Amino acid sequence: MSAQYPVDESILSALSAVAMRAEADEIEIRLEFNESTQINTLNERVTSQTHVVDIGGNVRAFVNGVAGFVHFDGWDNIQRHVDDAIQLAKWQLDFGQAIKRDEVQPVRLVQRLDMREDPMAIPLEGKVEVLLHYADIARAAHPQVRSVNARYFDRYRHLWFVNNRGTAIEQEKLDLGGTILVVARDRTGVAQRGVSFGSSNDFGAVRGLEEEVRSAALTAVELLNAPEVVGGEYPVVVDPHLAGVFAHEAFGHLSEADGQVGDAGLLAEMYIGRNFGPKGLHIYDTGRDVGSRGYLPVDDEGVEAADIDLIKDGVLVGRLHSRETAARLGEKPTGNARALHYRFPPIVRMRNTVIAPGDTPFEDLFRGIKRGIFAKGTHGGQTNGELFTFLAAEAYLIEDGVVTTPLRNAVLTGNVFSTLAAITAVGNDFVRYEGGGGCGKAGQMPLPVSHHAPSLRIERCLVGGRGA
Repeated sequence: MSAQYPVDESILSALSAVAMRAEADEIEIRLEFNESTQINTLNERVTSQTHVVDIGGNVRAFVNGVAGFVHFDGWDNIQRHVDDAIQLAKWQLDFGQAIKRDEVQPVRLVQRLDMREDPMAIPLEGKVEVLLHYADIARAAHPQVRSVNARYFDRYRHLWFVNNRGTAIEQEKLDLGGTILVVARDRTGVAQRGVSFGSSNDFGAVRGLEEEVRSAALTAVELLNAPEVVGGEYPVVVDPHLAGVFAHEAFGHLSEADGQVGDAGLLAEMYIGRNFGPKGLHIYDTGRDVGSRGYLPVDDEGVEAADIDLIKDGVLVGRLHSRETAARLGEKPTGNARALHYRFPPIVRMRNTVIAPGDTPFEDLFRGIKRGIFAKGTHGGQTNGELFTFLAAEAYLIEDGVVTTPLRNAVLTGNVFSTLAAITAVGNDFVRYEGGGGCGKAGQMPLPVSHHAPSLRIERCLVGGRGA
């Protein structure tokens, strides 16, 4: 990493000394140095650009099971912040909720970034040039492409974390991503298609997207004259992008144990051993995919990452935990306690949600479908408990096993449990998709996450559109 960033391992020993003499059951001290860039462009011009550096930290103290949390800007007066967190915990003893936390082995780690192409070494002008280059390609693809909105961000973080259990961690982290959104327009309406990118170690993820941008432009134009999908229940094939989003949004959030411990009904639904899908369905969460935006070798409580099986052979076998939720449910922490920034305490979050590849060739996913829908990508969606709604970025009619007519406004909706049960084939076309979005929860967004998946065949899925 560039020499301009603070690399001082003595910080760990100084923080550890403060933590060890604190008069609390548990103390966690976290310091951060953050440097971020964001660029937005419209066609040939830059609409906004920012470069921000912030420095600060937080302290979390536990006294008789009650937590006190304080965050602060700057690195001055660490001892005062520790005292404040302890005092806050003591003030809440009479009315705060006491919690138990699972014990974990101390971790001692110094982790440096292993970059492929360092975005911090690319001048701002170079980043802008790449975005404007893609705008030129999209607009040249077809005269009905009227605008190209591009967004790019990168964020470098240097973190120090210690507790009074012997954990001492120094980490460098990088997150970058963005989207090239192509908008086509004619007298009848508007259509759009985007290209998204992301990485945790490589500016090269932003490069080489010319063919994808050109294809997105032509697809947006094609969708202008596409008929609207006729609403109804269909067999549906979803591509790896939409399958990954489904795994994250519709099932991954339900697997976060902090939502389960506060919801007896959900906990009863998400019981270990319940059958959720076909024998070939395997969904897991991992923080160990180097280069993925969900890469997280150690979480924000100092728990090392592991691959956590959620569904194995169609059966629910696990869930995502912090130290607190693990203790409450009598299970083990999984390394999923994450904080967006030093101004937030860690909560249970996904990292990289993965549907493992199956053994069905892609072309065989369509075999035997007399009339169905092939859905690709997503322009967003929402979940409400076990219910989900996703707007497909692209959709095509399947007729007698063949993909035919493009369609507009295909909205996939349903119950996650019945939809998982309706999966009848898992493709072998596994894709490591890295997008430029982020996950939101409890005011902490956009948190970097990823989702990797193959295509899926869902035998019955409700698709909203115009009436028949």
